[in-house]
Amino acid sequence: MTGKFETTFEVDRPVDEVFAYLADGRNDPEFSPRVLRIERVPDTPTAVGTVFRSTVKDAAMKTGREIRITAFEAPAKLRWAEESKNLVTAREGGYDLEPLANGRTRVRFYNVLEGHGLGKLLVGLALAAAREDAVGFGARIKAAAEAGIAPR
Repeated sequence: MTGKFETTFEVDRPVDEVFAYLADGRNDPEFSPRVLRIERVPDTPTAVGTVFRSTVKDAAMKTGREIRITAFEAPAKLRWAEESKNLVTAREGGYDLEPLANGRTRVRFYNVLEGHGLGKLLVGLALAAAREDAVGFGARIKAAAEAGIAPR
């Protein structure tokens, strides 16, 4: 079983700066409390092929994650796919960014979750939790990006 969750929100910062902030996955702990540690491999600017290795905590379990960037089209589109072998993975995900008036940016975030093995039974629960938190997750990304990017 697979399923998708998504959210759309607006950030009070210019699209190029929001894209740069989101493309650096090392910022993820600022808005995702599940991310305990993250590194970029190689430690060079993010591009197609860059991998973000992280330790995350889901339901009191720590797991290792490897997310590879699959599309990088600044400042409008960022895509990824999880390569790690966990019970539930993000088969694909991404950000779509759109410039708005007054230096604002509309961001759409999504993930497609997929269960593997026993995870096929758990993916529905993971999707329900992610969908329930989607608006809150978007709000946390907005707050972190606005705090991390100086206003012009």
